[in-house]
Amino acid sequence: MAHHKSAKKRIRQSEKKRVRNQASLSRMKTLIKKVHGSENKEAAQVTLKDAISFIDKAVTKGRINKNTAARRKSSLTRHVNSIEA
Repeated sequence: MAHHKSAKKRIRQSEKKRVRNQASLSRMKTLIKKVHGSENKEAAQVTLKDAISFIDKAVTKGRINKNTAARRKSSLTRHVNSIEA
């Protein structure tokens, strides 16, 4: 256990960040699953837009790497484009 006041504060801060990051990554995964679960192309395109927006925000906030985001967005876009109209 930390003994210094600053170390105790750092523990509190890192726990807040951990919870926030975990919630954000969980939401991103949920959005990705929604895109993959969409049956028709119109619904998939709407959910794709939301997912891409959220992924971009995660990159901006430093939660995921930009290349990881690019890979996920590309994969989702390919999936939506492959859905028959």
